[in-house]
Parts: sequence; C-alpha cells; structure tokens
Amino acid sequence: MATDGSHDTADNREHRDATARDLFTEQTMTDFPVASMPRPDCVREPQALVLIAEDEPQIADILVAYLKRSGFRTAHARDGQQALDMHLALKPELMLLDVLMPNVDGWQVLAQVRQRGHTPVIMLTAQDQDMDKLMGLRIGADDYIVKPFNPAEVVARTQAVLRRSIAYHDRACPTVLRVDAFEIDLESYEATVTLAGRRVPLALTVTEFRLLAQLAKAPKRVFSRAELLAQCSPESDSLERTVDSHISKLRRKLEDLGVQGVPTCIRGVGYRFGSVV
Repeated sequence: MATDGSHDTADNREHRDATARDLFTEQTMTDFPVASMPRPDCVREPQALVLIAEDEPQIADILVAYLKRSGFRTAHARDGQQALDMHLALKPELMLLDVLMPNVDGWQVLAQVRQRGHTPVIMLTAQDQDMDKLMGLRIGADDYIVKPFNPAEVVARTQAVLRRSIAYHDRACPTVLRVDAFEIDLESYEATVTLAGRRVPLALTVTEFRLLAQLAKAPKRVFSRAELLAQCSPESDSLERTVDSHISKLRRKLEDLGVQGVPTCIRGVGYRFGSVV
C-alpha cells in the first residue's frame, strides 16, 4: 500500500520515479554518483547533522549522498510528523524541509520548529511562487530552494546558512550586546543608548527589553512576529499582533529620546533592529 492508502502498483512506482527524476537537471543526474565530486571546504562544524524532511525517496537519497560526501551527518524524515519528532529528538544543526509533506505540511512543521528555537531551515518546493517565498520568510525560513535543483547547490546553500547560524550564535554568547549606540546587558536587564556623547538609560518593560535584545543579537536579520512572540513575550500573550503593540511602545520610547528607525518594520515579514538615525 502507498502512504496515501492507494495500491503501490508498478505503474505508480514508475510514475513516482519519473517525477523524482524530473526534480533534478539533466546535468545533475549525469554528475551522480558523487564519488568523483571534489570535497568542498566544509563549514566550521564538519559533522553537523542535517535533517532531511522529504517524502520522495530518490530525492532524499541523492541529498544524503551529496551531504555525506561534504562531511555532514544526515537523518531522513518521510513525513511532517516524523520530521517534528526527529527534530525534537535529534536536535539537528539544520533542516532541509519539503513544503508538500504528508500528515503535516512543511509550513506547519516550520512554524513549530520556529516556536522551539532557532534551528536553521531551508525550504524545498516545486512551486516558484512569490507568495510561497513570502510565507516562508514570514514564518522564519532561512533560505528557499525551488525544484528542480542541483544537489551541489543545496550543499552550498546548506554550508552558507550554517556559517551564518554559527556566526549568529557566536555573537549571542556575550552577556553585553553593543549595536550602534546601544549597549544591552543581558544579565542585569539594563540597556543604554549613547546620544551626543552621553549614555542614557532606557526605561523598558521586561518584554520591551527582550525584544530589543533579540533584535540586537542579529541586527541585519528580519525576525517574524511568530519568532518574537515565542522568544520575548509572556505566556499570556498568544496573538502575534501583541508583538506589534510592544514594538510600537518600544519605538515610541526611543523616539522620545531622539532615536529614529529602531526597530524597523519590514512589511509583510516582521522586524529587524534597524539603525540609529
């Protein structure tokens, strides 16, 4: 039986295999197997675990081969629910996530992964639609790859996203963040901004402080409302629009001091730290 309850006949298998072959370029298939592929310079953590959430076995097998050749460890989830379970159990360094997954679709998986933390996620999809890309960015995807793709490109994108993630966590380690004119002490929950050579303390609520600190950890990154809600808001706040309210109050306090443009709203996506004007 197939996973959708239909009989897995020879015709069905042939159609599925042909569909999987169509998801790679002709050049890609001639490049496989990967034994002759040169080993690229790997990311700083060559044994990083990549969770591949993909229901097409042929696609998953090729991605596994390319990633292992590049020094990664891999795990394969065949549906959305298994991807969530394996993410929780294995704590991978990165997830490659197909949008059209059985049981739980990729968007739902991404949303739950984002609520759990900052695991980098690269979305894989057969639809080159701006709305899909916008949805992925809004929920918090780190990158977006459209099928058909060259698996070598997927490896390169994986390495690039992991490098950004490692740098992000390196910056998050200090207990004091310094961004532009701001100094944010994560232990004492104190924040100051230097204006005209004078350090001015900021009178922030706990939620406002957390929002400012979260944005300051990666000043150029756009955080979705769902991410900020999960990381910064009290449990009593369950609606994403409450993030807008807290951000508005934070921005108003900074504007009263003469600071413009912090935080910055990216319409349809979320917020980033911005820059002091």
